[in-house]
Amino acid sequence: MKRKIHIEYPLNPSSGTIIWNAISTPAGLERWFADKVTRTDKKFTFQWGKTETREAEVVNYRSEYFIRFHWLDEEKAKTYFEFKIHYNELTTDHVLEVTDFADPEEEDDTRELWDSQIETLRRVFGL
Repeated sequence: MKRKIHIEYPLNPSSGTIIWNAISTPAGLERWFADKVTRTDKKFTFQWGKTETREAEVVNYRSEYFIRFHWLDEEKAKTYFEFKIHYNELTTDHVLEVTDFADPEEEDDTRELWDSQIETLRRVFGL
């Protein structure tokens, strides 16, 4: 049974719009998440290299706040991966919260993968 994983990544003060575009648009996601991203209505197609392709559907979102995807090849209907932006008015920092699901034996690998992906996001967008 897959477990829910929450990871929070503090980001340097920056525009929430930049972060939102990085996590919710094909052009933004192509810069850090996948090699090629296309969108048709609510369906996003992610491609890594020449052989790996996965499709995900946007199952919920609130503009400038969060976007939730469900992998179409995932058997469990209640699993998803989500990006949520929190803003701290006191520190003027943004925090990107990533929620994902992983089998217990793959939890560490999943966290390491997200750490690597978010490091790329920070570097590419100057966050």
